[in-house]
Amino acid sequence: MSYTEINSKAAGYLHDCKEFLKDIISIKSVSCQEKEVVERIAEEMKKVGFDEVKIDGLGNILGRVGTGPVQIAFDAHIDTVDVGDPELWEIDPFKPVEKDGIIYGRGASDQKAGMAGMVYAAKMIKELGIDEGCSVWMVGSVMEEDCDGLCWQYIIKEKVLNPEVVVLTEPTNLNLYRGHRGRMEIEVETKGISCHGSDPTRGDNAVYKMAPIINDIDKLNNRLKPTQFLGKGTVTISHIRSTSPSLCAVADSCTIHLDRRLTEGENEEVAVSQLAELDSVKNVNARIRVLDYAEKAYTGLVYPTKKFYPTWNLAEDHKAVQAGVKAGDAVLGRKIVVDKWVFSTNGIATAGMFNIPTIGFGPANEIHAHSPKDQCPVEHLEKAMAFYTGFVMEYMKAR
Repeated sequence: MSYTEINSKAAGYLHDCKEFLKDIISIKSVSCQEKEVVERIAEEMKKVGFDEVKIDGLGNILGRVGTGPVQIAFDAHIDTVDVGDPELWEIDPFKPVEKDGIIYGRGASDQKAGMAGMVYAAKMIKELGIDEGCSVWMVGSVMEEDCDGLCWQYIIKEKVLNPEVVVLTEPTNLNLYRGHRGRMEIEVETKGISCHGSDPTRGDNAVYKMAPIINDIDKLNNRLKPTQFLGKGTVTISHIRSTSPSLCAVADSCTIHLDRRLTEGENEEVAVSQLAELDSVKNVNARIRVLDYAEKAYTGLVYPTKKFYPTWNLAEDHKAVQAGVKAGDAVLGRKIVVDKWVFSTNGIATAGMFNIPTIGFGPANEIHAHSPKDQCPVEHLEKAMAFYTGFVMEYMKAR
């Protein structure tokens, strides 16, 4: 099979792919509310000729082409963040606009473009006979924006699939990614004693106890050391709240929410111990807790997990990376850039938890994710379809 044929097929399906992308952008699908978009994706999978289409207990949509023993999985989460301030948008986020070769709308970059490209790549893989010896699964996963990797924890632990390799279609700007930092969600809480605000000396203000902890966390962030590939771990305060009997009373508790990004060599134990060792934390006996996630999927299922999302990094000489390089070079007509994501993805589960070789290649640029400029170039859809098809061919050759 030549890349001339693959690229030609991708060009031929570009119109259908982009119209499908517009359809699924128009369906609001924030985390835990993906039912309608899942049904629309299932409809398209059946229309283009998937061999099997199913929805698992958590609500993930899975479509297969091929019947071979080697399972190759592609993943796109089909939930999105919400709109935020609608005044910041130049368009209705759920009425996609195509202008100057770019499609705009909520989820265009993160990451419904990946889903659209996957569906039509599967059609190409089947029609070109590239599915020989393998089963290629296209997974539209749920709840990723709320809880990275929960969807794949369910898929692997409940034996829905057992893939040999996973390709994530999160936005990479047509680069090839092989890892990213992990992350954690942590709370630090201080306790105080409330009293009437007219005489605060009678109480013990929990907010004041938190103040030196906030300063020390900023200093901790500055001390964290970078690693060669994934760079520096970080910690930042993303939310602060306090409680008191009234607004005329001293605060009896104060809690900060930490976004902790984990580079190579950092894990849950390291991150928690770094906080526990801060003098400001020890001086007031502050409580540190790693949070849990236990929200209800649109199917009604609750599948709890800890909000610890492991770091992962696949070696550049791994056959999956090298298959991606060969496919990328051929499809793009240039040397593909091999790099990493700044944010985290479902790879925290596939690679970080279950050690399944995982790479990433996606249409759109991650800088537009979660923004009111959410967008994907139409050209990227064509390249994505061709890359996914080429990757299956190159990976099967490498085996």
